[in-house]
Amino acid sequence: METMTRTTETTNVQELSPVAARPGSARMRSLTPAQRRAVMFAQQQVLAAKAAKKAKDERQAALSRMWQEEDAPQPRAHAVARAQETTGEPRDVSLREAIGHVLRELRTRDRKTLREVSEKAGVSLGYLSEVERGQKEASSELLSSIAESLGVSTPQMLRMVADYLESLEA
Repeated sequence: METMTRTTETTNVQELSPVAARPGSARMRSLTPAQRRAVMFAQQQVLAAKAAKKAKDERQAALSRMWQEEDAPQPRAHAVARAQETTGEPRDVSLREAIGHVLRELRTRDRKTLREVSEKAGVSLGYLSEVERGQKEASSELLSSIAESLGVSTPQMLRMVADYLESLEA
């Protein structure tokens, strides 16, 4: 029976190139089971962090595309304004539509998403969307919560609504 031993080989640690420890590799075999688990856990954490960064970057890119599309001129809005100018009569706007218009203006001015505002205000996303479109009347408590999540006080928001209604009448 023959045995092989290495007695004359020495390796300099700085000369070794950094190699990721993979299961079955020489570097992995020299580790204890606890060390192997730690290495595998660290590798998983690195992969998870990379995936999270990629997802965040993709969300940010989608958000910036959305804002660029909103900043682009919209022909439909201009057509509605022209139609009002040609008829010569001001369009009747309900209070809830005016509140919704002001809330949407505040939100888009700050470049916040419906999701961000709804989570901060404690309102469902769908309900907030309906309030912004003037389809639902929000209670005073909800309006106060939404206004504060947008960074304005309730009286400021109501003054903005009054100013908007006055501008439509003029």
